[in-house]
Amino acid sequence: MSTTTETASTATRPSVAGARRDWPAALAGIVAVVTALGISELLAGLLPGATSLIAAVGQVVIDLQPPGAKDVVVSLFGTNDKLALEVFIVAVATLIGAGLGIVGRRRYVIAAAAFIAAGIVGFVAALGDPLADTSMIAVASAISVGVGLWVLGSLLDRSRAAVGKGTGTTGAVMPDWSRRSFIIRAGAIGVGAVAAGVVGRNLLESGRSAPVSDGPAVPPASVTVPPLTPEADLSTTVGGLTPIVVPTDQFYRIDTSLLTPNVSTVGWTLRIHGLVDRETVLTWDQLIALPVFEQYVTIACVSNEVGGKLVGNAKWTGVRLRDVLEIAGVQTAATQLVARSSVSDFTAGMPTAWVMDPDREPMIAFKMNDEPLPRIHGYPARLIVPGLFGYVSATKWLTDLELTTLEAFNGYWINLGWAKDGPILTQSRIDTPRAGVAAGQVAIAGIAWAPDRGISRVEVAIDGVWRDARLSAPISDTTWVQWVTDWAADQGQHEIMVRATDGTGAVQDEQPSPPAPDGARGWHTVSVNVG
Repeated sequence: MSTTTETASTATRPSVAGARRDWPAALAGIVAVVTALGISELLAGLLPGATSLIAAVGQVVIDLQPPGAKDVVVSLFGTNDKLALEVFIVAVATLIGAGLGIVGRRRYVIAAAAFIAAGIVGFVAALGDPLADTSMIAVASAISVGVGLWVLGSLLDRSRAAVGKGTGTTGAVMPDWSRRSFIIRAGAIGVGAVAAGVVGRNLLESGRSAPVSDGPAVPPASVTVPPLTPEADLSTTVGGLTPIVVPTDQFYRIDTSLLTPNVSTVGWTLRIHGLVDRETVLTWDQLIALPVFEQYVTIACVSNEVGGKLVGNAKWTGVRLRDVLEIAGVQTAATQLVARSSVSDFTAGMPTAWVMDPDREPMIAFKMNDEPLPRIHGYPARLIVPGLFGYVSATKWLTDLELTTLEAFNGYWINLGWAKDGPILTQSRIDTPRAGVAAGQVAIAGIAWAPDRGISRVEVAIDGVWRDARLSAPISDTTWVQWVTDWAADQGQHEIMVRATDGTGAVQDEQPSPPAPDGARGWHTVSVNVG
């Protein structure tokens, strides 16, 4: 019995000793990678033309994503999808760093070679940023890798010393460094690297999101919308209800750019080509010289879940898309309009018949809620096409319009499994109540939308009994409406559902479906506990 126990104990000693030797090396590798990433972020913020290696790798991941990935990520993280991706990239990098540290303890040359190879991958990925400069990317990558390698080598020396002093390992380097001093040194470097990274990213984002004042003033709109009335916005009297016009800083953002693009109107052009009579290139001055008009339009993301918040309504100011297209002369053979962004591989294709229909006003917008477009929403110009989900229409940072056929080209998301056509479905949402309430009079309220058909009716079911809700005064057929009904709530658990009827008389689909491939269906339902 004692022999067996002694044998087992002896067998475990090498693994325990190995673990004791490996954890300081793994920590050294993690800190080295974090340092390299932090320095790269700092240099991206300080050097004009440099860019974030984290964001560059993330952009490659976005561009190479498999079909269905967007739906899953957005359903999990919503508008924080980009942050989640970057956190994931950093987490993977630190795991790789831990492995490099362990390898480096035995064969530093191999770990250093792998570190350099990772830097080269980041450099190549960063070349995809059209706003970055190749020489600045090279300088930033080289400095980041160099500093990271220095930290790796330095901490590995200290880790050997710490392990040797703590275990008495034969042949270990034995300077006056304890395990505690190694941890303090590694921690200090790591904290400094994180701080550098945060400062650098803030500098980078602020540089790309500077106040917009680089072009001539947009002329006042010749066609304006009337002021909103109290009947048009019930949120002034109903707590918890989404305002009829969403403030710009609260408007949802879904796009494929990890870094906010910094596009200037200086040198900006819009090319119109393909199946047109005259290929045309408009400058910014020529674009804003066209008749300017305003309209309220609700836009929505196809990834929006039933009851989700990836939808918003705003006042948009710009020029009519048809005015621009008519300058070039659209040929009858053109059945698809493809819009391209200046700063990414994003493309959106929509039927020409939808764009040319005189009953709707697709536009090139350059103002949002009476202010210049924020950079995150597409400055200096973006498409707003009433009635179509954003993935087939709402191109930000617009610079190219191509007339082609529906068969000749698939937009960015179509190749990833989303439907070719993207009309916004009739949908509704309960804003309040969403949790427990006190017994008594309770306002049940929310929004409903079916651009560009409008909403004619909203019904609310309380424990299976349907009633009509009161609607806000519609401000256009291209926007959502608010709805509200008063409820004498008694104690207990209650189920509330909502459904909308659009302007054509069609009732919102009851059968649930996921967002992919053409939008989520189903009646929004909440469970409310009345105390």
